[in-house]
Amino acid sequence: MTRTLEIAREVWPLRGAFRISRGAKTEAVVLVARVTQDGAAGTGECVPYARYGESAESVLAQIESARALIERGGGRDELQTALPAGAARNALDCALWDLEAKRAGKRVWQLAGLSAPQTLVTAYTLGVDEPERMAEAARAAAHRPLLKLKLTGAGDLARVEAVRKAAPSARLIVDANEAWDGALFDDLSPKLAALGVDLIEQPLHAERDAGLAGREHPVAVCADESCHDVASLAHVAGRYEAINIKLDKTGGFTEALALRKAAFAAGYRIMVGCMVATSLSMAPAHLIAQGAAWVDLDGPLLLDRDRDPGLRFEGSRVHAPEAALWG
Repeated sequence: MTRTLEIAREVWPLRGAFRISRGAKTEAVVLVARVTQDGAAGTGECVPYARYGESAESVLAQIESARALIERGGGRDELQTALPAGAARNALDCALWDLEAKRAGKRVWQLAGLSAPQTLVTAYTLGVDEPERMAEAARAAAHRPLLKLKLTGAGDLARVEAVRKAAPSARLIVDANEAWDGALFDDLSPKLAALGVDLIEQPLHAERDAGLAGREHPVAVCADESCHDVASLAHVAGRYEAINIKLDKTGGFTEALALRKAAFAAGYRIMVGCMVATSLSMAPAHLIAQGAAWVDLDGPLLLDRDRDPGLRFEGSRVHAPEAALWG
C-alpha cells in the first residue's frame, strides 16, 4: 500500500463583500487535502477561522504534522487523537472518508450506515449592513423560504424589521456572532418573536453565555461558537435549545456524526452550518444535515464561482453530492 498526501491552498472570490459582526471578507481561503492510494483519491476541504486562533499557515502546519500518520496508512480513529477538533482534522478526515468510499465502490452514506440523502432546503445568508441595504438584499431573495440575517448589536431591531417587511413570507434566522450582551438579548428576544423569527444563533460570547440559562427564551436559541464537539454538549446544557454543527468545528465528518447522534439523544434541535467555502466543504455537511431543523449550506451561493462539479442548487434546494464531488 502506497499513500500520498497533497495539500493545496486555494482562494475563491466572493460575489461581493460579506459582513458579519467581526468584519468583512471578499474571498474565501480554503485548504484542500488530497489522499491518494492504489489509484483512488479522496479529498477534503477546510476553512481556517481566526475566531478559533486558526490561520491558513497554522492549519497547513497541522495538516503537515499528520503527514506521516496518513502516508503510513493511518485511519480516522488515529486521526481523532493525533489532531484536535478544528479545520485541519476536518480536511483530512473528510479526505479519508472519500478515499474509503471510492476504494470500496460505495457512497459515504452507505459506509456510515445512513439512509440515502434527500434534497434539502438551505438558508440564504444576508450579511450585516444598514437596514435599507439589508432590506434591498431581502427583496432580491424574498422568493427563498429561509433567510439568515447576520446581526451586530446596535440597530439590530431595525435591521430585522426592514428584512421582515421586504420578505414577509420567509422564515428568519438571526445570527449575532456573539455581539450581544444579556440586556440586549432580553430587550430584543420578545420583539424578534413578534416578528416571527425562528431562531437566535449565538447571541452572547461563548465565554459569557452562562446567563442564558436564567433568561426567558421567547425564540429558540442556538449554540454555534459555544458548541464544537460531543464534549462541549455539557457546556451548552440548560443554555440553548439547539446546536449548530459545522465540520470545521467538529474536526470532520467522524465527530460530526457523533455530535449529531448525541445531540438528538439529548433532545436538542439541530442546525447544520458552514463557513463560506466551496461545494467540497458542503458535501459532507449535506449528509449530516439530514433531519436537521435548519440547514445553512449556502456557502457556494456566495462565491463568484464554484467547483465543477459542485452541488446542484435549484433556488434554495440543494441536492445530494455526486460521487465525483465527494463521498
